[in-house]
Amino acid sequence: MLGVTDLPTYLIGVALIVLLPGPNSLYVLSVAARRGVRTGYRAALGVVCGDTVLMTLSAAGVASLLQGNAVLFGIVKYAGAAYLTWLAIGMMRSAWNLWRTRAERAAEAGAAPANPTEGEAERPYRRAFVISLLNPKAILFFISFFVQFVDPGYAYPALSFVVLGAFAQLASVLYLSALIFGGTRLAAAFRSRRRLSAGATSAAGALFLGFAVKLSMSGA
Repeated sequence: MLGVTDLPTYLIGVALIVLLPGPNSLYVLSVAARRGVRTGYRAALGVVCGDTVLMTLSAAGVASLLQGNAVLFGIVKYAGAAYLTWLAIGMMRSAWNLWRTRAERAAEAGAAPANPTEGEAERPYRRAFVISLLNPKAILFFISFFVQFVDPGYAYPALSFVVLGAFAQLASVLYLSALIFGGTRLAAAFRSRRRLSAGATSAAGALFLGFAVKLSMSGA
């Protein structure tokens, strides 16, 4: 099929990989829980676009360049770790503000657990896009995983990459959709219980910090 071999095995592998928790899916879940379905899909679109760029770069051979150039890999790697750290600090500051103001806002019915303008300032599409893009390990993963299912004798290997990428993106969209609708179910609890919201935001910030440490310590 268009130079793709052993498609069932590939689909099983993609499903398992997509289900692994990462900064992208965690961010989409967080946005959906705080801002609703529409904003959650804006973040999901950022993830999809970021991953599409990485898949395109992988097919074009940029992964080989990153893998063979330790300096370039290090620059991208530490830039990604720094961005995740910045997001983690922002989440923890938001959680602190919720703890500090929960008593004053307890009487607000149906209010969001953050400033009304936070959704606009946050720009979920851009944040999710950058989170996806500043991940050199993803580029290396795409090329090392995809190449196992490309027929070396096929005349158009780029087309094979497109097919594999399309299946991966479909699995990602389905998974992110599940997270978005699951996240909106948490929104009502977050809005009525500021302690729960602050605790969840703190936990998300801590996880993002962990992702940053893991990325910064990873090798090429």
